[in-house]
Amino acid sequence: MQGLVLLLVLLCASCHISLSLTNSTAGNGTVADGLLENGNFENAPNATNMKGTVVVGRYAIPGWVNEGFVEYIKSGQKQGDMLLVVPEGAYAVRLGNEASIKQKIKVIKGMYYSITFSAARTCAQEERLNVTVAPDSGVLPIQTVCSSSGWDNYAWAFKAIYEVAELIIHNPGVEEDPACGPLIDAVAIKALYPPRPTNKNSVKNGGFEEGPYVFPNTPWGVLIPPNIEDDHSPLPAWIVESLKAVKYIDSAHYFVPQGRRAVELVA
Repeated sequence: MQGLVLLLVLLCASCHISLSLTNSTAGNGTVADGLLENGNFENAPNATNMKGTVVVGRYAIPGWVNEGFVEYIKSGQKQGDMLLVVPEGAYAVRLGNEASIKQKIKVIKGMYYSITFSAARTCAQEERLNVTVAPDSGVLPIQTVCSSSGWDNYAWAFKAIYEVAELIIHNPGVEEDPACGPLIDAVAIKALYPPRPTNKNSVKNGGFEEGPYVFPNTPWGVLIPPNIEDDHSPLPAWIVESLKAVKYIDSAHYFVPQGRRAVELVA
């Protein structure tokens, strides 16, 4: 009887150790689909790292490393006659001239991923964002507003060359007024799986079900850039050949006749 009890104790201990290792691996493993660490910037810098709205210190924003003139913006804040509204939560960041934010992400080597983020212009000038995960890089124009809120969601894809990828979002613009830099909010990631033809449809990803991450609370979809701005398509098996982006939409906010996803040709 004592031997049976001892055996049960050992089995329970082994099971506990196994579960602990599994949870540890899951917790410290590759990134899951969804927002990055502090991807919506709701975890604020300490007051000692703020000078007005300007972030002071490279590591002041939890989860991120920032370079250059970066502002921490609260929803409802005014810029001249403009009221700044944040789509995800209450906070966002603004990238001034040559400013950037970056974060290291654990990924699966050889896997394709798509980055989705929200961006908005704060001035009339043409603005751009350079998105980089080495060796891939692309410059996305932030100029065509496709939503009534002033914000648009953008997707950009990359292939993981290493097990740790460093995502950099950089404002390459040089304006007289640093407050003219774009606003960034809600940065997310999604693994992209190579689609295969089925016995019902020989066209790969014909229903557009495989694609970039879509924020559930934003009704304006995700803009997928043309291939001249992104070497890897966030829409697997498809290439955007037009000079303008196409919009990736969901059935929660649009009429989709089949499945949960579709594309809208906005250009």
